[in-house]
Amino acid sequence: MMNIQGIMKQAQMMQKKMEEAQEKAAQEEVNGTSGGGMVNVTLNGKFEMKKISLDKSLINADEVDILEDLIMAAYNDAKNKVDENLNKTISSVTGGLNIPGLKLPF
Repeated sequence: MMNIQGIMKQAQMMQKKMEEAQEKAAQEEVNGTSGGGMVNVTLNGKFEMKKISLDKSLINADEVDILEDLIMAAYNDAKNKVDENLNKTISSVTGGLNIPGLKLPF
């Protein structure tokens, strides 16, 4: 028979590790770029934008649509990097196990 107390203890330890990993991931920042580095976006692990920088040569009232596209592309680049970091964090906590429905809550 399985030791229920042992399983519960392991589950509690994994939960604690996940909470620690969530805190660490929320504090990490990643940069996304587009336009050959002319647009830079910094996101934290909660997908909150912390910083944006634009090359001054992009600021042209007649080309706002291009600037908007570059900002979206830089954000999406950073978002993909945050997703990748979160997946690595989950994998390190679960030992590579694929647990259905297990996602960080943010």
